[in-house]
Amino acid sequence: MLKRELPPVHPGEILREEYIIERNLTITEVASGLGISRTNLSAIVNGHSGISPELSVKLSEAFGNSTQFWINLQKNYDMWHAEKNVDRTSIRHFWNDHDLQSA
Repeated sequence: MLKRELPPVHPGEILREEYIIERNLTITEVASGLGISRTNLSAIVNGHSGISPELSVKLSEAFGNSTQFWINLQKNYDMWHAEKNVDRTSIRHFWNDHDLQSA
């Protein structure tokens, strides 16, 4: 994995800036068009919630891009934070156990 110091942009920010604001849409209008609540969409565009696989299907249909685009944005965001937050020092390395047992 790429070691980046700056976190990737939350996918909700991309949705807000590049797809909602850029098209002069409102949160209410987009939420209604996607069939989700305004509260849920607001949580996503404000970075408090992520984009689910189901929502990625709706977004791809609504904005004409792929579900994989939305899923990759979310995955990259989540993985960057996981890499920063997981303490690896106490994790047992099972791949080393096999090497030690066969020696």
